[in-house]
Amino acid sequence: MSASAGLVGALAALKTWLLREAYPLWAERGHDPDRGGWRDRLDLTGGPVAAPQRARVQARQAWAFAQAPALGWDGDWRAAMRSGLTALETRFRRPDGLFRTVIPPNGRASDEAELYDQAFVLLALAAAHQAGEPGADLAAERLLGQLAPHPGGGFKELSGDALLANPNMHLFEAFLAWSEIGGGTVWQALADRQAQLAHSRLIDHDTGALSEVFGPDWAAPDDPAQRRVEPGHQFEWAWLLLKWCQSAGRAQDLRIALHLIGLAEQSGVDRIRGVAVNELDGDLEARDLSARLWPQTERLKANVAAAAVTDAPACWSAAESAAQAILRYLDTPRRGLWRDRLDPAGAFIEEPVPASSFYHLVLAIRELDAVIGG
Repeated sequence: MSASAGLVGALAALKTWLLREAYPLWAERGHDPDRGGWRDRLDLTGGPVAAPQRARVQARQAWAFAQAPALGWDGDWRAAMRSGLTALETRFRRPDGLFRTVIPPNGRASDEAELYDQAFVLLALAAAHQAGEPGADLAAERLLGQLAPHPGGGFKELSGDALLANPNMHLFEAFLAWSEIGGGTVWQALADRQAQLAHSRLIDHDTGALSEVFGPDWAAPDDPAQRRVEPGHQFEWAWLLLKWCQSAGRAQDLRIALHLIGLAEQSGVDRIRGVAVNELDGDLEARDLSARLWPQTERLKANVAAAAVTDAPACWSAAESAAQAILRYLDTPRRGLWRDRLDPAGAFIEEPVPASSFYHLVLAIRELDAVIGG
C-alpha cells in the first residue's frame, strides 16, 4: 500500500499554505521591531499581541525558518533564523550560559531557566550549524556542559525535585538532530541514553503508556488518577524512537514505538471530531477532551513515519486523518495563521495565535513531504 490520493492532496494543500501564506506572514508580522526577536503570538488578523517573549519561541522560530529553503521557500530565511538566535544570545542567555525562560513586556527578565528551553536552544543551534552559522557547535557544547545528567537516566530539572518526561523528550530530539548532521559520537551516545530512559523509566510496563511527571528517582505516582498521559506526547516519543531505531540500527525496538502509536490511536483519538485529545489518566481514560493543534501534528509525524517502515494501512489511514484535521485548524480568515484549541463540542476557541505552534507545523509538513513528496 502507499499514500492515498487524499494524503497526497493534503500534503499539497499544507505546502501551499506553508510556502505561500505562513512563511511570508510570519516573516513580516512575527518580528518584534521594538524588542528584537520574535513575537510570542499574533491576533487572528495577524496583528501584534502584548505578551511576554519566551526563549522557546525564539529557538523554535529560528529552527522553523532554517527549514525553509529545503521546503522550497525563497524568502530571507537566514535573516529570520538569525533574528531568533541573536535574541537568545543577547537577551536570554544568563552569565552561566543557561537561557532564561521568559522576558515580560516590561523587559525586566528574571533569571528563571527551565530544562525545556535549553533543549530547544540546542535544536536551534543544530539547525544553525547545518546552515553554516559559525560557532553554533561550540555554543551547543557549552550549553550541554551546563546540564545535569540524572544518575537514573535522562537529565534533571534546573530547579526543584520533580523529573519531567517532556524536556527529556526534546533533549532526545536535539541529540538526534546533532547526531544526524555529523556532530560527533557524543550526540549519538546521548540519544541512546534518552531512548533507554524511555524504555526503562518512562513507559509503564503494565499499560505500555508513557507518563509525564515523576518523583526524584523516576518513580511514577502509584495512583493512576495522579498520572498524566498525553496522546500528543505518545506520538511524539514514538516518532523519535522510530528515528532512533533507524539511526542506531535497533530494528528490534520498533515494536515499542509502534505500541505507543497504537495506544494513542486507540485511547487518545476522538473519532467523532477526528482529533487527538489533550490528556488521559494513568488508566488511559480521558481527562481533557479539548484538542490543541500540536497533538495533531505529532499524530501525523508518528503515523507517516510508521507507515514508511511498516506500510501498514492503519498508519496510512491515521496519517490522512491527522493531515485533514490539521487543515481544519489552518482554515482561518487571515491565511497563514491557525486555530490552537478545539473544544469538546467541536468548536474552535477564539484566541490569539501562539507562535510556538509554527515549529510543530513545519516539522510535520517536512516529515510528510520527506516520505511522500517525491
